[in-house]
Amino acid sequence: MSDKSDKSDYRFSTRAVRAGQHRTGEGEHSEPIFTTSSYVFDSAEEAAARFSGTEPGNIYSRFTNPTIRTFEERLAALEGGERCVATASGMAAILATCLGLLKSGDHIVASRSIFGTTVVLLSQHMAKFGIETTFVDLTDLGAWEAAIQENTVFLFLETPSNPLGEVADIAGLADIAHARDCLLVVDNCLCTPALQRPLELGADIIIHSATKFIDGQGRCIGGAVVGTEEIVGKDIFGVVRTCGPAMSPFNAWIFLKGLETLSIRMRAHSGNAQQLAEFLQASAAVKAVHFPGLASHPQYALAKKQQSAPGAVLSFELVGGKEDAWRFINATELVSITANLGDTKTTITHPATTTHGRLTPEQRLESGITDGLIRIAVGLEDIEDLKLDLSRGFSAIA
Repeated sequence: MSDKSDKSDYRFSTRAVRAGQHRTGEGEHSEPIFTTSSYVFDSAEEAAARFSGTEPGNIYSRFTNPTIRTFEERLAALEGGERCVATASGMAAILATCLGLLKSGDHIVASRSIFGTTVVLLSQHMAKFGIETTFVDLTDLGAWEAAIQENTVFLFLETPSNPLGEVADIAGLADIAHARDCLLVVDNCLCTPALQRPLELGADIIIHSATKFIDGQGRCIGGAVVGTEEIVGKDIFGVVRTCGPAMSPFNAWIFLKGLETLSIRMRAHSGNAQQLAEFLQASAAVKAVHFPGLASHPQYALAKKQQSAPGAVLSFELVGGKEDAWRFINATELVSITANLGDTKTTITHPATTTHGRLTPEQRLESGITDGLIRIAVGLEDIEDLKLDLSRGFSAIA
């Protein structure tokens, strides 16, 4: 089924299990891990043809490896893209996109509601190369349009945002970007293609931290960029080939196994998160719950339109500040106190002092990251056990 598996007439769950596999002469059923750094050529002529690009084939595992290629082809098939390039981490995927598309003097428009490390990358490190970033409100289409300059190359956002769960109008932003000859880059980490496919809504490039839900069990670090052959297959692949932020074959194999169960897991994650958000919303100690699955969410209707489920990440603000937030977190016994997300195990963190701790107080305030905010990435435990554990937090601040 290796050749047929990439055809669009196969549905999502079939592609998640079958796409991209090319069996060797051994006839293996599960995808093999090619743990080799280099490859042997039949002749000097073949080696020269591979290096010149006139003949396809493996050269060196920094940029050509069969296991990594299978992962890339499968994720591209799930997102509906022409090409995927795997990277060493999600941040490496963002960096490779920047290096592949930008030059000194270029400009980016980005959402304020992006991962704290991404803010640092754009505002500090890319600025060293003469690349300016203007940050805007994720949901304000007018602000996005007004921020575009003559030298703007792309618009960058996460939707839903982390940790507030704000939802951007992807189709609306695509129209704005394309009207000004800009690209739209969407970080699809929180939804994955199981719940949202930005390319179908007009986006040009998709970023993934495969570390999160694509793996699903907190085992490996990796990232990916998905888009067209022209942009991703040339410009961004060229950066990975030359600069070397490559994914390891073993990690690619782990991510392949994650993709096989992605649809099932994301539906289960979303169901648990919905129940937990409703539980938190009923507490008098909670000022606000941020979750796209709640009817009270400002972009609830939009989320229903462009996502098949609300996802697994929610946040809530306690009436008290940091002290109450820390007491609440420390009182839990079941959930894991860690800043990672996308795991089968539920995790809890205090964004203002972890994921967004490197931002200035002003930047955190602009992004809505208050001292009383707690983020939960809901796992696959029994929902009643999760409710009981959070009740321990409420008892600690009562």
